Amino acid sequence: MDAHVTAQASPIATVNPYTGERVREFPALSAEDVGRAIDSAHRGYPHWRARSTADRGTLVQRAGRLMRERKEELAHLLTLEVGKLIDSSRAEVDLASDILTYYGEHGPELLEERPLPVPGGTAVLVNEPLGVLLGVMPWNFPLYQVVRFAGPNLVLGNTILLKHASNCPQSALALEQLFTDAGVPTGVYTNLFVRGRDVGKIIDDSRVQGASLTGSERAGVSVGEIAGRNVKKSVLELGGSDPFVVLDGHHIERTVYAAFLGRMGNTGQCCVAAKRFIVLADVYDAFLTGLRDRMSAVRPGDPADPATTLGPLSSEAAAELLMEQVRDAVDKGATVVLGGGRPDLPGAFVEPTLLTDVTPDMRAYREELFGPVATVYRVADEDEAVALANTSPYGLGGAVFAADTERARGVADRLEAGMVWINHPTASRPELPFGGIKRSGYGRELGDAGIMEFANRKLVRYVDADAAIEEVLG
Repeated sequence: MDAHVTAQASPIATVNPYTGERVREFPALSAEDVGRAIDSAHRGYPHWRARSTADRGTLVQRAGRLMRERKEELAHLLTLEVGKLIDSSRAEVDLASDILTYYGEHGPELLEERPLPVPGGTAVLVNEPLGVLLGVMPWNFPLYQVVRFAGPNLVLGNTILLKHASNCPQSALALEQLFTDAGVPTGVYTNLFVRGRDVGKIIDDSRVQGASLTGSERAGVSVGEIAGRNVKKSVLELGGSDPFVVLDGHHIERTVYAAFLGRMGNTGQCCVAAKRFIVLADVYDAFLTGLRDRMSAVRPGDPADPATTLGPLSSEAAAELLMEQVRDAVDKGATVVLGGGRPDLPGAFVEPTLLTDVTPDMRAYREELFGPVATVYRVADEDEAVALANTSPYGLGGAVFAADTERARGVADRLEAGMVWINHPTASRPELPFGGIKRSGYGRELGDAGIMEFANRKLVRYVDADAAIEEVLG
């Protein structure tokens, strides 16, 4: 412990999910401190906006380079705070760096004004920033989730207040330091150690112009309601229960491996993880056997050890919630093909679990399973597959696997989701828009759509003076 540790336990703390050790904690900011941070972001906005997009992009690119240079330090921090496998932590650093580099380089081009065809003069659509934005970010990808919001918006010219998840405070501080070291001015990117209950007051503040949240449905409803009441723009990326539809047995080993990666990445703690495997009857048995064999081969242990292939969940509370969902399914008649319990290990571990015979009366049918638990369904044909996939209240991502890509595209077009990948688990890339529909939220991050979410798309119309007078006078 150090000077930052308070006498009474703070909810803002690093707690190692592998050992349960409370490593370091931080006090929440006072209302006065939060007000000063908002004021600093508000006062810094005109100066940041006045700089060119190229200049802002250069600093964001520099942040991307610094992230690469600090890769090992950042990766071990992620593993410590959220239990992420060390190789996955390194991969997250790479992806986050790629996003910063991409928007630093291509953001100015994406934000160029666009001419509009009009009679009698010209018209352009100009992309301008809005002002101070609040980002509320989750713990499962402590770097990636933040930079996909912050990177494009910094290039656009908005200033950022960032409320990170309470269990990754050191990652939050490392990101703030990284932007500072890259040359981003004071007030342009500010980390806020605040409790969740204080978020609404920040959105209410007249100096804040918008809010973006990635997190639970409950938190999203709250942020969306408060932003709407204040007539402020919001973007919500919430939960997901993504379908993974298998239409045939073409390259079944590859499909099974893709299913394994799509479900078990980040120990299953990913909003776009494949969670519901919907498989046509003639390939169902081979798929289920293959996925069971893959999932049963993982090795739980210390996430900092490269030999470990199953890390703990982010917290003991998360592990218990997942087990409640599994027990509910089993008690109501689901079949446990694999796992179903917790290994005899310290830490927030849950066994890789496969469930079949899951029915609508079970929580596992309608709720998001945030961990290494998958449900597998047998269907007769494409129509049944699509109908089952669309029964979920969520609509984030999805995947379709088939030898015939036109057939796969036909199914993809019928899925109610913001993103569908064909012959690949749902993933994320810097240039591709990310977001969902239904109870998975609204709006987009990344891509040309994402960088415009918090832009004022201002119309500027030029009309020839003589032509305008003639038009008025008839």
